Formats: sequence, C-alpha cells, structure tokens
Amino acid sequence: MSFFFENRAEAGRQLGQTLARLQLTRPLILALPRGGVVVGDEVAKILHAPMDVVIARKIGAPGNPEFGIGSISEDEKPHFQSESLKYFKLENGLKDFMVLEEKGELRRRIEKYRNGKPLGDMSGRTIVVVDDGLATGVTAEAAASYLRTLNPARLILAVPVGPTEISTKLKNSFDQIVCLKSLENLQSVGMWYREFEQVEDSEVLEVLQKYH
Repeated sequence: MSFFFENRAEAGRQLGQTLARLQLTRPLILALPRGGVVVGDEVAKILHAPMDVVIARKIGAPGNPEFGIGSISEDEKPHFQSESLKYFKLENGLKDFMVLEEKGELRRRIEKYRNGKPLGDMSGRTIVVVDDGLATGVTAEAAASYLRTLNPARLILAVPVGPTEISTKLKNSFDQIVCLKSLENLQSVGMWYREFEQVEDSEVLEVLQKYH
C-alpha cells in the first residue's frame, strides 16, 4: 500500500503550500485538536499567520465511538445527523448522557489549551479550520456553526485527506473547502499516513506556546 503523507507535519507543509497560492487576506489558523494542531502549525508557519485551536467533539455511535453520529463545539449546541438518530433509535436519556459526556471533555480542553478563555471576535478575518483529515465531517460542521457566530469574513476548511462527498456535505458550512486528497472509500484517515501516532496534550501545548 502507498501512503499519501509521511506524517502530519509533512501533510501540513503540503497543505500550507496549497493555501499560500490562494493569497488569503488576514488568515487565522484554527486547528482542531489534537491531530489538527500538528498540521495547523506547519500551515501557520508557511502562511506567516497566527494560530489557535477551536474545540469540537465528536459524539460517537453506541458501541462504535469512532463513528460520529453527532458533534458539539464551543457554543455547546449538539448537532446530530438525522439519519443516524433514526438508525440507532437513541432514546432522549441516552442522547443527553452522550452530550453531557462530551461537554465535559470539551470544557477540559478549553481550560487546558486556552486557559479557559473564549475565542475573540473574528470580524473581518479569514478563518482557516485545519484538521489532519475528515471521515464523517461532523466535528468540522459543529466548529463551523460556532465560528459563524464570531462573524468571520470567510470560513475555509483545509484538510490533507477526506471523502469525495465532503464538498457536498459541508457546502453550507464553509465558504471554501481545500482537500488535497479526496477518496470515494475513505475507511480511515490514519491509513493514508505512514506515521499516525496519537497526539498527546503535551504536544498540543508545546505548539500553542509559540502562538499564545
């Protein structure tokens, strides 16, 4: 099997070079932790742009937490996919518990990564949301919904790899989507990286210290 990227850093450099050709006005990179922070760091360096994180959490399916059926971002408004709710037939009590669980991790990450501070006003900025890849796109959708309330001039999603239907699925969430490698059958983001180790909190904090 051939890989698209050696690691997240290399994917970030390729993504940054592609974004540089767009000549973005006043870009601000907002990475989705944790893996997106490594990619976003390389993008920010190439664009000579500031970087921070936007927190969004996937709400996984019962018995299969890696399969996202919903998501929640910093406004704490849950977003569920209607098809998934019908398929899994979630009772309100279970759904509320799943949301509450992810709210706890959401708040922990805001406290850990930004000392509990909210993102500031984004009026007039070009916001580039970066992740290391997309599978279902549920977290990116929640992040976009929240970021729209901060009045950015443009909202762009930038990922190294994602499904071919990403543009259709998220066309109402973002003004532009940049995806280096689009695949019809994207089983797993990590399988397209030679190295795809889990990113720890300590690595996220080390990157963010350069920008805060």
